[in-house]
Amino acid sequence: MTNLANTQDAGTGFERLESLSISGFRGIRQLDIPNLAHVTLLTGKNGVGKTTVLDGVQAYVEHGRFAALKDLLVRREELVTERFGDDYEEVPAFDRLFHRSRNEPGSASISPLGGGPALRIEEKLEAEEKIVDVLFNGKRQRYDHREWGGPWFDSPSERSPRSSAAKTRCESLGPEPLRSVDLARLWDGVALTDNETLARDALRLVFGDRVERSAVIGQPPHSRRRVVVKFSDYPHPVPLKSLGDGATRMFGVALALANCRDGILLLDEAENGIHYSLQSKFWSMILCAAEMHNVQVLATTHSKDCIYGFADAALNSNINANLVRIGWRKGELRAVEYSAEDLETVAEQDFEVR
Repeated sequence: MTNLANTQDAGTGFERLESLSISGFRGIRQLDIPNLAHVTLLTGKNGVGKTTVLDGVQAYVEHGRFAALKDLLVRREELVTERFGDDYEEVPAFDRLFHRSRNEPGSASISPLGGGPALRIEEKLEAEEKIVDVLFNGKRQRYDHREWGGPWFDSPSERSPRSSAAKTRCESLGPEPLRSVDLARLWDGVALTDNETLARDALRLVFGDRVERSAVIGQPPHSRRRVVVKFSDYPHPVPLKSLGDGATRMFGVALALANCRDGILLLDEAENGIHYSLQSKFWSMILCAAEMHNVQVLATTHSKDCIYGFADAALNSNINANLVRIGWRKGELRAVEYSAEDLETVAEQDFEVR
């Protein structure tokens, strides 16, 4: 039986999530995932809550910090127009963080199963003003929804700086191609280190040994920073973005893995841009880097090719990997786990696990 408490890697302080319980968060009323592996792939129909699981993990790892919750809502374009004095502004719609069955204040909780630190987010009405309470592991933060640009505060009359960032590094990659500014930021985390080769080797999965090296060029404000790639059979560096979404995806995932050592990588619609013939190599790269850098990976997919590539890579790796299918059963959201060995049988029998 897997220990459902968080495991802490010796000497790193990184607590890997071995299980997850989400209640009242965004589109999920209640979902328990008893076993999260070192690398977990989530499947399920559209709208079932796979992306919400990733959002919940990020909120949890960030200890419910204002900046993380705000970023989540902005990325999902969950915005509302509010009046500030004589002006109107679009601000993140904080009430979209909650699952609501009735017109009542929202309340959400995210935690490991079987104990461990819990994140709780609640709406409250005090003196006719809406207050958001965030409680993580006994530490409380409060936020007045009217002041999205302001700091967290302990009470309406006693202001304090925002809480410091959580110790665990978390990178989140959506289904869309990474922007040049994000690629440049991730590159800065590996530049002039041995981890540069991880990004190069990811591109070699697509183009072979022709790929010699990569770099970021350009300095704002006069030019945009962008990634270029040097090929052995071409005299000039080539912009990464000109090589297609698949190459950009490979490169970005490799950089993200190297950047969140002793942390968590969240990868939504992992297969996007990656040709089916490269799925096994893609996942082998992820599994190897996850083990090398001690990164827990949670990813989602709709693709059967992605699932089979994941299974093939997992069967040829020593790292703990599983697939979790999220779906409805008797009116309740359930998680069903498949090991790499189970997925081999699924592939042979052509069972549907998406």
